[in-house]
Amino acid sequence: MASKVRVFTKGFLVFLNVVAAIAFLLACIAPSLDPDKWWFISFTGLGFPVLLLIVILFMIGWLFVKKRLALISAIVLIFGIRGISTLFAFHVSSANGLPPHAKDSSTVRLATWNVARFVEMKRNNNKGSQTRLRMMEQIQQSNADILCLQEFFHSRASDYYPNLTYISRHFNYPYYFFSHDDDGDSHYTGSVIFSRYPIIDSGLIRYPRPTLPDALMHADIKVGKDTIRVYTTHLQSLQFNSGDYERIQQISEGKDGMVSNSKAIFGKLRTAMSNRKIQSDIIAQVLGDSPYPVLFCGDLNDIPHSYTYKQIRGDMQDAFLKKGFGIGRTFSGLAPTLRIDYIFADPLFRISGFERVVKPYSDHFMLMADIGLGK
Repeated sequence: MASKVRVFTKGFLVFLNVVAAIAFLLACIAPSLDPDKWWFISFTGLGFPVLLLIVILFMIGWLFVKKRLALISAIVLIFGIRGISTLFAFHVSSANGLPPHAKDSSTVRLATWNVARFVEMKRNNNKGSQTRLRMMEQIQQSNADILCLQEFFHSRASDYYPNLTYISRHFNYPYYFFSHDDDGDSHYTGSVIFSRYPIIDSGLIRYPRPTLPDALMHADIKVGKDTIRVYTTHLQSLQFNSGDYERIQQISEGKDGMVSNSKAIFGKLRTAMSNRKIQSDIIAQVLGDSPYPVLFCGDLNDIPHSYTYKQIRGDMQDAFLKKGFGIGRTFSGLAPTLRIDYIFADPLFRISGFERVVKPYSDHFMLMADIGLGK
């Protein structure tokens, strides 16, 4: 009887290992597949870190029980090397961050940050306004030559914060590009590019409906004798509300209504994936037409194991993978593996440093990279 139990248990564990291995392989190929046609495989990309951990644990476990079975996990891990290399950065020496100033005149410091409208939009002295002041201090301390902010807020109304002019005047950014429609309103939100170098041209492409009214912005910036093109954007978010977060909590606790709650959450995930697919296809085409070397940064609202990331990054360098360490979480909510903000650089550039500023101000963390203008 005991032997039958062992045989059954072993067979069941092998079955689970094979299922996990197949799911892991699907997660590895998810970035290469159209999320509209293969949405169910695209979902596996969201679970890549968990699937990776499960496969590794199976391999370690079999090494102590039956070494030959460890090959199941070992083989799929070999096939998943590329995916693993986009999940984890190995530069321990860069973990202490960037120096207060760029190293030399040939290096440009680029910072990107989703500032969540600086938490508080109206002038007052409450907790939100105190957080806004700390965020402004962080911007000053970053000492970035080029600063890209998403979910940026500016107002011309006297009882609201004029963030555009405040940052420009107080932190030495004489040049900026912030496009908005002058429709009679006093409040403006969107993305902005600040620069300490002259902006000689700029442009904006709005994404088609049904995606959100965010835009792909660029500024052509003169750095010495060179001209570089800097892009920034904010892509379709999941648009989770408080009810959705309650549903996620109920799912994690295994409460009643798991089917209906899961259906609602997966519906929003699928819609967001589809919209980001539209946006990322546009971005990839536009970046390919740039007459100048490209620096791209922003909030993509998607993970490295996604169609969005693969399509936009193309052959560009990922600053975090070049000089960062760890998984590089950039969003403070939902899961500890969410790296959804990025700095990409044309292969012509040299990335000499990277820093992720982990402070609980916005729901995103600021990213900074020192980028040389020649290899």
